[in-house]
Amino acid sequence: MQRSRRRFLAGAAAFAAVPGLVRAAARSVTDSAGRKVALARKPERVFPAGPPASILVFALAPDTLAGWTSAFRPAERPFVPERYANLPTLGRLTGRGNTANIESVLAARPDLVLDYGAVNPTYVSLAERVQAQTGIPYLLVDGAFDRIPDAFALLGDILDRRPEAAAWSRYATTTLAEIDQRVARIPAERRPRVYYARGPRGLDTALEGSINGETLARLGARNVAAELGRGGLAQVSVEQVLAWNPDVIVTIDPNFYASVWRDPVWQQIAAVKAGRVHLAPGVPFGWIDFPPSINRLIGLRWLARVLYPEQFPEDIRPAVRDFYARAYHQTPTDAQLDALLAPSEPRR
Repeated sequence: MQRSRRRFLAGAAAFAAVPGLVRAAARSVTDSAGRKVALARKPERVFPAGPPASILVFALAPDTLAGWTSAFRPAERPFVPERYANLPTLGRLTGRGNTANIESVLAARPDLVLDYGAVNPTYVSLAERVQAQTGIPYLLVDGAFDRIPDAFALLGDILDRRPEAAAWSRYATTTLAEIDQRVARIPAERRPRVYYARGPRGLDTALEGSINGETLARLGARNVAAELGRGGLAQVSVEQVLAWNPDVIVTIDPNFYASVWRDPVWQQIAAVKAGRVHLAPGVPFGWIDFPPSINRLIGLRWLARVLYPEQFPEDIRPAVRDFYARAYHQTPTDAQLDALLAPSEPRR
């Protein structure tokens, strides 16, 4: 208790010593959890609580991003302008292996802490605690697909980036509506049974109702793990996957993707026999749920083509080029597009 109190007092003292950090609140904003948060009229530095928030802020207002939750790997850096790739590594307040703390937040000198993704009592409690200990406004923004336009509208208003936010809201709305309409015309019997393989062994998967499996659900795919109930992520056995015998396997792990073709156990599964195991692109950020932010918009279009090649036969390269230019402020080269999309095509 004494140690916690000393840390709190030290943090509070550091906060008070930062010039200009304490500002008179100009207005109150209601976040996705229904919390009324007082904040300055135009925050100039945003601390992302987790990876999804960093991508949202970077896409809309990159110059306000205080830093990244983790450093870019060598393969990821070429997809963003160097000045942004070189932003400091802040750690994360949310999720497993959180590496940031109150001192990290204070040291970054932000005007706002933003969390983007699932909204539940755990995240609300964290937001309240950090806000109380630092005095820095902390907003929770719902990261569900249907709320992406609202997320941009809210953040655009807060950061005074309304034209950019309106453009993003239109883009998200149009993308979701177009894909929804085309998928709605696909009969239920033509929708494949899909297993989403995460981890190097492919034995972590997303349950129904999780933000991790929202891309599959949006496309009307039949998630074979649905029988396990609703929730987040779950570990399964290879015997269970064999029993499910999915038509398609989608993975985000290059190690699993490389090994699945050589493993005699996995080779018994219909998806592997048919060459329908697909590695989702993952740089600079994953396309399915790693992390589950607006990067899933291009992932939704990619996965629609993977699951329904007849209904989505068009070349995805123009859409990828456009999304990367919008979201990451740099247009990928043809060679980068080739590398991104190469593992997507089915094996014959």
